Amino acid sequence: MLALLAMLSWATLPVALTLALAYVDPWTLTWFRFLVAALSIGIWHWSRRTLTWPGRGGSSGRRLLTVAAVGLTANYMLYILGLDLTTPAVTQVLTQTAPVLLGLGGIWFFGERYSQSQWAGFVVLIAGLILFFRDQLGAFTEDATQLWQGSLLILLAAVAWAAYALAQKQMLNHYSSTSIMWFIYVFAAIVLLPAITTDQLWALSPVSWAIVCYCALNTLVAYGAFAESLNHWEVSRVSAVIALTPLGTVAFVLLVDKFYPGVLPAERLNWVTVAAAALVVTGSVVTSLTGQGTVKVQG
Repeated sequence: MLALLAMLSWATLPVALTLALAYVDPWTLTWFRFLVAALSIGIWHWSRRTLTWPGRGGSSGRRLLTVAAVGLTANYMLYILGLDLTTPAVTQVLTQTAPVLLGLGGIWFFGERYSQSQWAGFVVLIAGLILFFRDQLGAFTEDATQLWQGSLLILLAAVAWAAYALAQKQMLNHYSSTSIMWFIYVFAAIVLLPAITTDQLWALSPVSWAIVCYCALNTLVAYGAFAESLNHWEVSRVSAVIALTPLGTVAFVLLVDKFYPGVLPAERLNWVTVAAAALVVTGSVVTSLTGQGTVKVQG
């Protein structure tokens, strides 16, 4: 359920960010998201007197914490800068390289194993993703320079995210998931502070504020749920659930287009993409729920 909550939060994020970028620049928007998350978790920990500053894990734990903080900060900025140059659909295509890298990283670094059925599900999932976005990939020819620049940023964001997630998994041996996320949010808010323009925030209308605040709360809910899911489930299985994100995004785009036509471009759906969606769901379920040979590394 935690992994599913993270997936649904991320599924709605590209659309919300696209709307928010009409009012706030990428740097200020990202800083505000980190700030809200840092304050929320900080207050929660302070009220419970459970806040733990890094140190208990020794030099190894601090190195991992630094990798995770830099990785997630880079992921956020690269992602939103890439989204600003592309579209939510193209962004979600390329973002799916992140859970693939995470799943393979779990096998490589943590000794997790896929059974034959899980590998079969993994292949089906990848094939479904490729087929599902076949028509969307044609968008690369419309504005080649801008789209390729944005696509490169999204790919780099996926690499940064995988590095963060792998470090996050290992750090659970030293720190609680909420303490890790609090430190990362504080780190990112401080690092991005010199690049922000707060005047844009003061000029927002109530509707604009609602969109921006949703983006900020999305940060808190999605990564909080994701971090805690890693504390209860194997990396490979969490990554399979996260792979469902593009389906959620397309569903949300269609829902918005139904009630608010013209606000967002409608996705092109036909029998091929519907069949591909079924392959993605089938592959994810098979990869997540079959095979008992995975190894969970947790203190």
